[in-house]
Amino acid sequence: MPYPVVVTIEPQYRGRDRLTVALRLLLAIPHMIFVGFVGFSVASSTRNRDALSLGGEAGLLGSVAWLLAIVSWFTIVISGVHINVVRRYTRFYLRWRVRALAYMMLLADRYPPFGDGDYPTALTIADPPSRDRLSVGFRILLAIPHFVALFFLVFAWWVTSFVSWVLILITGDYPQGLYDFGAAVLRWVVRVEAYVLLMVDEYPPFSFE
Repeated sequence: MPYPVVVTIEPQYRGRDRLTVALRLLLAIPHMIFVGFVGFSVASSTRNRDALSLGGEAGLLGSVAWLLAIVSWFTIVISGVHINVVRRYTRFYLRWRVRALAYMMLLADRYPPFGDGDYPTALTIADPPSRDRLSVGFRILLAIPHFVALFFLVFAWWVTSFVSWVLILITGDYPQGLYDFGAAVLRWVVRVEAYVLLMVDEYPPFSFE
């Protein structure tokens, strides 16, 4: 059975817009404010002990989505219900985030809309017929293997994106192998985020597909 979180990407290997690619991170700042970026950081706590944060900043909308996920954890574990308005909001956030990340990481040149709108990258999430309260209860623990894998994959994605940024500025093309790797990591990241945000109960595959 296909996984219920599907990211579709229209490949854009050739004829890239070198000007917007050169300024991509600057152009993406407004979207980063709302839906964040993808990466990892080491933050120092108030007791001067380092804590590793995986997944980058979630932005303003993402911060709300993560707070709502905490609320949803209780409602699902107690009653088996994922509040509909919370689910709709989280789906909206993830759709926006997918488009913004695709733009930021050079997978698309068209500027993404603020909110919903037509774009070469799209996200669909199938509603679960019922909720698995046990897996929801232990969701963060279950996701740890994916956090570890994504730590290395996201780091590699930033490295390959920088290499591709240089190559696009020189040749106008995004090497297909590097592009496909970036698209695969984006799909993996979004599957795990949807799982941790309690949108689905099926365990994400360890797969680039």
